[in-house]
Amino acid sequence: MPASMPSHALSPLEQIRHSVLADLDAVDAMIRRELTSDVALVNQVSGYIIGAGGKRLRPLLVLLAARAAGAAALGPQIAGAVIIEFIHTATLLHDDVVDGSSQRRGRHTANEVWGNATSVLVGDFLYSRAFQLMVSLNSLPVMGVMADATNVIAEGEVLQIMHTRNPATSEQHYLDVIYRKTARLFESGAQVGALLAGADAKTQTALATYAKHLGNAFQLVDDSLDYRSSPAERGKNIGDDLAEGKPTLPIIHALRTGSATQQALLTRAIESGGLEDLPAVIAAIESCGSLEYTAMLAKSEADQALQALKSIPESIHTTALQQLAEFSISRSY
Repeated sequence: MPASMPSHALSPLEQIRHSVLADLDAVDAMIRRELTSDVALVNQVSGYIIGAGGKRLRPLLVLLAARAAGAAALGPQIAGAVIIEFIHTATLLHDDVVDGSSQRRGRHTANEVWGNATSVLVGDFLYSRAFQLMVSLNSLPVMGVMADATNVIAEGEVLQIMHTRNPATSEQHYLDVIYRKTARLFESGAQVGALLAGADAKTQTALATYAKHLGNAFQLVDDSLDYRSSPAERGKNIGDDLAEGKPTLPIIHALRTGSATQQALLTRAIESGGLEDLPAVIAAIESCGSLEYTAMLAKSEADQALQALKSIPESIHTTALQQLAEFSISRSY
C-alpha cells in the first residue's frame, strides 16, 4: 500500500493496521525466517498455509495491545505475535483434518492437497516452533499463559466433537466451545502483548477482557456468515458448518423458536450433515430471526469489549482496538 494513499481510500481493516504497519512487516519477516526447516515438505506446506494470507487478526491484536499498553518500540512483542499466528495456523491445519474441509481462504486446504497425515504433522511442527519461540523470550509468565491457552483450545476441539450432529446442543454449550476454540487465543494474545510491554496487572486484565469479548463477537459473526456470505467473498463454502454437523447459534436458535416442521427439518439436517436441505435450512433460520439474534449477541460482546478498553489511556492504538471491535461485527467476510 503506497504511503501516499489517503487513509479514506483504505478498507476498514487496512485503516486499523495502518498504525502498526512497520510492526506487521517485522512479524511477516520473522514468520518467513522461523518457518525454515531442513525438511522440504514442511517448508512447502507451512509456506502454503501462511502464504494464503487471511486477516492476521491475532498477531495484529498482539501488536495493538502491546502499543496500547505503552510499548514505545517493539522487540519481543514481534515474537509474541508470531507465536500467536503459528498456534492459530496449527489449529487450522488440525481443524481441517477433523472437519474434512476442502476449502479455506479461497484455496484448497492443506489436507486436500497433501493428505491428512502431512497436515497433522506440519501442524505439530508449527506448535513446537511456537514453543521454541516462547523459550527464546525467556518469560515464564508468557509460557504459562500460552500453555494454558493451548490446553483450553484442545479441550474446545474435543467439546465441539462431542456436540457434532447433536441437535440438542444448548446455547451455553455452544458459547463454551467458541470461547475455548476462538476467544481464548484472542484473549491470550492481548495478554501476551501487554505482558511483553511490561504492563501492570490491571492493564493486562483490561486488554485480555477486551480481546476475549472481541473473539466471541468475531466467532458469532463468522458462524452467521456461514449461512449468508458468498464463497468467493469469504473463502469458504457456504453451509460448511451444516455439512460438518456443527450446531452453531443460528441453528440452535431456530431449533428453539421454530415451528415443529422447521425443528424436524433442522434436526434432520444437523444429524445427517447433508446439504440437500440447505436452502430450506437457510429459509428457516431467516424466518426465525436467528441471524438477527446471533448479530444481537455479537454486538453485546463487542460492546463489552469496548467497555473493557475504557480504563486504557487513549491513543491511536486504543482507537484502532475500538475500530477492530466495530469491524468484527460489521464485516461480511
